[in-house]
Amino acid sequence: MGLFDQLAGQVLGSLNSGSNQNDDNPLLQIAGSLLQSQGGLNGLLAKLQQSGLGEQAASWVSTGDNLPVDGEQITQALGNNTVADLASKFGLSGDQVSAGLSAILPQLIDK
Repeated sequence: MGLFDQLAGQVLGSLNSGSNQNDDNPLLQIAGSLLQSQGGLNGLLAKLQQSGLGEQAASWVSTGDNLPVDGEQITQALGNNTVADLASKFGLSGDQVSAGLSAILPQLIDK
């Protein structure tokens, strides 16, 4: 496991411990599952860059402001199958998963 992956795990843990739902926060579970399925943080960043979200992803790892993404961009970047698999795994709709990831990924990767 690389340094970025360890840090991502720590951030997920700290974000999760700050929630009122502890281990029941599906958004953090989805993000963790996504990181794992994409080969860690480096794999996810490469996928986002290859999918046309390189500028946004670069802003998340830099010290400046994070550029936003929307759910549709996340679905296009990850692919319908990935979003559908995550939705099925967590009992949510694809739109809920992509919207949730568009909100948490900039924060998670920024940390």
